[in-house]
Amino acid sequence: MSVAGDTRILREQLEYYGARAGEYDEWWLRQGRYDHGAALNDQWRDEGQSIARALTEFQAAGRVLELACGTGIWTEQLARTAATVVAVDGSSEVLAVNRRRVLSPHVSYVQADLFEWRPTEQFDAVFFSFWLSHVPPERFEDFWRLVERCLAPGGRVFFADSRREPSSTARDHRLPGPEATTLQRRLNDGREYQIYKVFYDAPALTDQLRTLGWDFVIHQTPHYFLYGVGHRA
Repeated sequence: MSVAGDTRILREQLEYYGARAGEYDEWWLRQGRYDHGAALNDQWRDEGQSIARALTEFQAAGRVLELACGTGIWTEQLARTAATVVAVDGSSEVLAVNRRRVLSPHVSYVQADLFEWRPTEQFDAVFFSFWLSHVPPERFEDFWRLVERCLAPGGRVFFADSRREPSSTARDHRLPGPEATTLQRRLNDGREYQIYKVFYDAPALTDQLRTLGWDFVIHQTPHYFLYGVGHRA
């Protein structure tokens, strides 16, 4: 894809998440268009709890950085164990939701495009959830170089993301073929946006990160999620 095409989709992706800020949590809570019935909703919640338990075990202490912090679903949990959390996102709308949800004096917020932002300090832990899949494949290595710059010596990384499963998204969304790296997303009011969405397989992603000098252990839940814990090799 051309640089112009890449930039256009990234701009549209940022617009989408800003416009979606008020309804984003419906996805995580399995409400409205994301309600797939009791059995699948329960499966989703059980697998989501696997991430929460793993993050508790991770013990994100000291100075913690959250990239693409979104509406604060995970910022709340990070704030319980961290001395400080710096939460970065490109959307002022989702940052406003996050602030109202978390209400913690230990959390500070930065509005910035993650493809342009550079850290001014280093952190003991870096966390990002459901973000890696929105990074264009051509920017994958650059993103992980950014993560490395953010880490203090001995720092650790925790990330979570989506597996390719049709019932993980809204009932009126359709997943393209497995090789596709973009898809169309629709808001409740019918507006549509093109965004990046790259689904990863845990073994392949582990190997890909190893070639970049990272040592990760990546787990997959049965249907919906993958999550990894790692550090520089």
